[in-house]
Amino acid sequence: MSAERNLVHTTWVPIRWGDMDAQGHVNNTLYFRYMEQARIEWMTWLDERCGGFPGQGSVIVNASCTFIAPLIYPGTVEVRMYLDRPGRSSIGTHYELWIGETKHAEGSAKLVWIDQRTQRSAPLPERVAALVAQGEAVPGQ
Repeated sequence: MSAERNLVHTTWVPIRWGDMDAQGHVNNTLYFRYMEQARIEWMTWLDERCGGFPGQGSVIVNASCTFIAPLIYPGTVEVRMYLDRPGRSSIGTHYELWIGETKHAEGSAKLVWIDQRTQRSAPLPERVAALVAQGEAVPGQ
């Protein structure tokens, strides 16, 4: 990961037998779900840390994943979440999916802060921008 990215959260997601596809490995769509799990946990922590954001939220404007090695059942995926420096209204999120010493995938998603009433982008709240810029991580990470 780039020096500009800060590790802010790690979570472990068990692979379910039903995550497998006809090819004998985890279906590609589930990689995005594993990344989503880390992002939702981090966003929940952010919401609790900052006291909530009535009328505001975030949306994903793009997402990508590079598949390096197939994931197979059984196993537990370690998902590491990193953040870029914040922009005016956006935050770049990045993910690595690991099992043991093997990186299986890396991905990203750009979050844009919005006014939920207008569904238009809005400046990141100062509390969010400060936490992201400081690279503050979920406690215990």
